[in-house]
Amino acid sequence: MSPSKKAKKTVKTFQRSNVQTFLRLLALLAVIGITVYIYSIRDHIKDFEQYGYPGIFIIALLANATVFIPAPGVAIVFAMGSIFNPLGVGLAAGTGGAIGELSGFLAGYSGQAMVEKTDVYNRIKPWVEKYGGWAILVLSAIPNPFFDLAGVAAGIAKMPVGKFLLFTWIGQLIKMSLFAFAGKYSIHWIGTLIG
Repeated sequence: MSPSKKAKKTVKTFQRSNVQTFLRLLALLAVIGITVYIYSIRDHIKDFEQYGYPGIFIIALLANATVFIPAPGVAIVFAMGSIFNPLGVGLAAGTGGAIGELSGFLAGYSGQAMVEKTDVYNRIKPWVEKYGGWAILVLSAIPNPFFDLAGVAAGIAKMPVGKFLLFTWIGQLIKMSLFAFAGKYSIHWIGTLIG
């Protein structure tokens, strides 16, 4: 290969690397911005409840879009299960939740260094690498505060976004439907116990 061809190849590689770095930085900044915004409006989240299933979708999306900061999404799904059809609540919340979880995925895709040294991440990462989408499904189906780390691990592993979304959606449907049905069948019992 001639020196001029090597130089052109090196320049193209450098340009592609710069574009990827820029896109990763942009994705990381978007995730940070979303998280800060959602944290700032956390007291107004309940205002979306009056909008029915679309409101439930938005609440779940916003609650799951926060990275490492808990939001009250599951509690609202529980309460909405007693008001609306629990299957509809599960579908709306599961879909919104899956889309919201893209923030953790994007954070992993853009900036792996921010969580690589945590013990929990180091326990979750091998599961995601070994079992792929199935690990994502199980981790998103059970209520746990560490799913963001699974999304980060999937992003770092460069799991295809469609695969991540599909398995996250199935897991979120399971989890949110269970909370909605629990709300439907227990909210009145809790009310009589308290009041």
